Amino acid sequence: MTAAARRVLVTGADGFLGRGVLAALAPRLGHGQLEGLVALDVREVPRERRLPGVAYLAQDVREAGIGKAFADHAIDTVVHLASIVTPGRDSNRDFEHSVDVGGTRNVLKACTMYRVAHIVVSSSGAAYGYHADNPAWIDERQPLRGNAVFAYADHKRQVEELLADWRARHPSLAQTVLRIGTILGERVDNQITALFEKRRLIAIRGSASPFVFVWDEDVTGAIAHALEGGTPSGCYNLAGDGALPIHEIAARLGKRTVDFPAGVLKTALAVGSALGVSRYGPEQLDFLRYRPVLSNTALKERFGYRPRKTSAEAFEAFVAARAAQGRPVTRGAQGFSTGSSR
Repeated sequence: MTAAARRVLVTGADGFLGRGVLAALAPRLGHGQLEGLVALDVREVPRERRLPGVAYLAQDVREAGIGKAFADHAIDTVVHLASIVTPGRDSNRDFEHSVDVGGTRNVLKACTMYRVAHIVVSSSGAAYGYHADNPAWIDERQPLRGNAVFAYADHKRQVEELLADWRARHPSLAQTVLRIGTILGERVDNQITALFEKRRLIAIRGSASPFVFVWDEDVTGAIAHALEGGTPSGCYNLAGDGALPIHEIAARLGKRTVDFPAGVLKTALAVGSALGVSRYGPEQLDFLRYRPVLSNTALKERFGYRPRKTSAEAFEAFVAARAAQGRPVTRGAQGFSTGSSR
């Protein structure tokens, strides 16, 4: 069982998820729960975004001197969130690997050197990979295969292999690894949400293409739960109950799908990529049709955290939030109803 955190360092602290984690943890300072909270990010955090009581540091997770922050603040628990989720236009695979894999290795070395007791790592369901023989529901016993053509999935697989090796060689460092599904929230904008903004949603004949969603507050809630102590270390899928096939998503948005034969869509993606009119290539076909569908049984029964929103509820909350912001994703959004919260 993990020990309760007292002095916590968060990497990637100014990213979308990092800011949510800090907002959840900062109120625990000075109330007999947390004694210290350090926010580490490669960028200097603007003063207007800083939270009271939190120590902000600008440092790259790849830097050899990262351990100084661990020593200076007597860190006992690390929440490692730093990774490249959405690469910029000028990014490249070597850089992304150096942050995702190299940065994690550097953080683990510092944890070991300065006797950190517990590390919580944000992994992803993408580590399982997008494969035709994925089971209908994937639990933590499924091998992590990633996909070489998807940097994010490939790097998450490599990070998990690194973590597994570290568990064997450094058992004194407890690990909680959260394999997170597709995150939705009031302010989420990413490759997935962009799919839902289209007038018609792309579907592949013969594939249900189900999505498992998790509300952003459930991600921060699970991380906060891991820091309370008394939870079994290990790897856990983090997703809401249930899944939404692409045709049901379209129906909830009041939209239609364009159902392509797999071969036709693969050719279209290859041509669009070659002509420079599409940012997606033919490899995206597997991303669309073989999505890993995460079972959250171990999260609820072993780890002891039950997401407050199901996949469907997270999706409806996202749609409602977009409508309230004046940028609806539904067709005829004025009449959209979010339904019951449970």
